[in-house]
Amino acid sequence: MPAGIATLLGPELRYGLVNEAMQELLGSPTPTGEPLAKHPGRLAADLLEVMQQVYSSGRPYVAKAYAVPFPGSEKGTPTKRYFDLALEPLTDDHNEPQGLLLFAVDVTGQEEARQRAHELSLETRRLDARLRVLTETAPQITFSVDAQGQYEYVSPQWYYFTGQPPKADLNAIWPLLIHPDDRLRVLYQADAAREAGIGWSFEYRMRRHDGQYRWMLSRALPELHAPNKPVFWHGAVTEVHDQRELAEALRRGETELRFLADSIPQLIWTATAEGFIDYYNQHSADYTGLSGQELGPTGWVALLDPTEQAAAARRWVQCVASGEEYEGLYRMRRHDGQYRWHIIRARQLADSRGPRWFGACTDVDDQHRLRQVLQTQYDELARTNRDLDTFVYTASHDLKQPLFNLRGLFDELRRTATFQDPEQEVLLEMVDDALRQLDRTLQELAATVQDQRELTAPTEELNLQSVVEEVLLGLRTQVQEAQAELELDLTAAPTLLYGRANLRSVLHNLLSNALKFAHPDRPAHIRVTSSLSATGNAQLLVQDNGLGMELRHGPSPAFQLFERQNPQVAGAGVGLYLVQRILDSGGGHLEVTSTVGQGTTFVVHWFE
Repeated sequence: MPAGIATLLGPELRYGLVNEAMQELLGSPTPTGEPLAKHPGRLAADLLEVMQQVYSSGRPYVAKAYAVPFPGSEKGTPTKRYFDLALEPLTDDHNEPQGLLLFAVDVTGQEEARQRAHELSLETRRLDARLRVLTETAPQITFSVDAQGQYEYVSPQWYYFTGQPPKADLNAIWPLLIHPDDRLRVLYQADAAREAGIGWSFEYRMRRHDGQYRWMLSRALPELHAPNKPVFWHGAVTEVHDQRELAEALRRGETELRFLADSIPQLIWTATAEGFIDYYNQHSADYTGLSGQELGPTGWVALLDPTEQAAAARRWVQCVASGEEYEGLYRMRRHDGQYRWHIIRARQLADSRGPRWFGACTDVDDQHRLRQVLQTQYDELARTNRDLDTFVYTASHDLKQPLFNLRGLFDELRRTATFQDPEQEVLLEMVDDALRQLDRTLQELAATVQDQRELTAPTEELNLQSVVEEVLLGLRTQVQEAQAELELDLTAAPTLLYGRANLRSVLHNLLSNALKFAHPDRPAHIRVTSSLSATGNAQLLVQDNGLGMELRHGPSPAFQLFERQNPQVAGAGVGLYLVQRILDSGGGHLEVTSTVGQGTTFVVHWFE
């Protein structure tokens, strides 16, 4: 028999009959008449104890899948074999215990299969729990549908999204939540996919818990059973409302941009990262008389004047390689064969789709020719202006000598000649004043020409404190004569980016005027402070307590050349005109407030 059989006799359970299969199980000699405890073989002590209890109680017992260690290979670990062991008491005719019948059936294959099945069951439950956690925590609605379209499972996200109770009838409610305009299409496509045994992927609008319809993407694949017949469809529903609206906005934006590009009277084009043009607007075709296909990937280069094509192409290749902006002024051929000046600009845009180039060719032929004409006229005017300056400067310089001669003759006349006129001294004093006035006028003319030549002086960062002190050092005689008190506070805006000669001229004229027009009844008090305007630009305040003046044109008067505010004080009326000219040339202006008899305040706005 393939099963092991042994009889164990007496209370000592001595070996009786032992067949070959049992001998293999025990793995050791089983001498007849010897007790089992002395030769247990591979049987463990707990089994021997159970045998004694079965013998004493007379109740049979079956040990299922009892593990018995068997030696493995020479270096291998022991292996286990499993046996169903039946312990049956042996009794005599008077039902007295005589021994035990040991019956062993090898069930190793069945037990190992059962253990593997158990392990697979545990692994399946673990994977099922993991899959459920993944599906229920993912931001998607997962579902399973059978071949008849009945929902077998849906993840909790569906209830969160729709606001339906957990006991809701999915098959009845789900179709009602689909937008009426999409419902028939969705039901038809799902039925057609199940009939064909294939998966599906389509978009539709589903009503959310707040009543708003949101675009959803539904995808599912079939679960195939033998013979390749789908039984279930498993899938997911993902909200794509924002992405769809963004895509629609992008599509509308691209359409509007293309319409805008076609409406612009410029040659608009785009190019790939390699510099090959892949789009031309409608004006490009209208201007060149060529279609986008005829223009090709390097169309604008071929339209340039042949003498400029090589340089323009080299520059374009360099910009494509480095990513630098492209800009150049070239002559481009129109559909009638005429070459017109164009500014060609291109910039690179890098985004998630990779780098691309956007360019434009702007016709500036009329402006270019007008600029050439204006430049010619400007050069002519500049030359004329220089000639006038030279003439005024030369004339003022050359007139000094006759003035000196007149002065000498007048002094000699006063010394030697006598007049029988009671107002002789008054007349002589009037002539003397006229000569002095002529002398000052000639000096002011020369200074004005010199200052105007310096209006284009280069700018540099200047320290206001040092320049003011330098100007005051040159005016120290006037300061002493006027007994002037000076108050300087230039900490708020201590520096100024300006031309040194222009700054000195502005400060000199304002400070010298404050000293010249000091009130005779009180010492002069002059305050010079710097500050920042509301827009953050530097400004300067020069305030005095002098004679003041009448302003006929408000706080921003236009001072004219040789216009004098106080005729009783000697002067040529050039200083404020020159200050105004210097400020206007630098983009600034002069603001004035004054009260006759109390003083004047000048606010110099350097750049606004």
